Amino acid sequence: MYKYFKLSEFDSPDSGGSGKNMSSEFLQLLDEARELAGIPFKINSGFRTKDHNQSLLDRGYKASKTSPHMKGLAADISVTDARSRWVVVNSLLLVGFTRIGIAGTFIHVDLDTEKSQEVIWTY
Repeated sequence: MYKYFKLSEFDSPDSGGSGKNMSSEFLQLLDEARELAGIPFKINSGFRTKDHNQSLLDRGYKASKTSPHMKGLAADISVTDARSRWVVVNSLLLVGFTRIGIAGTFIHVDLDTEKSQEVIWTY
């Protein structure tokens, strides 16, 4: 189905098999970005149940109460250095993603059309 990803990589930690809730359009674009990047994309967070998202908020993480992760429209990709951060962001932009968040250890990307487009933010 996808060249570089298994649905299980996107499972919410509290719900095995929940990666099946990911948007196929989102995963297809992410697969294309991974192809262009030429480096592995380790997924830190994919689909999130409402309970897991609330748990993140309760523990002080900067999760959104209306997170696109809960719609299967987002992923956080691990990055370990400045070069990989650039490669990941560049590949995401090249395939058409328009919502990207940059943190020290991950890149957030989503396809939530109900939120502002053509934005890059930091954590």
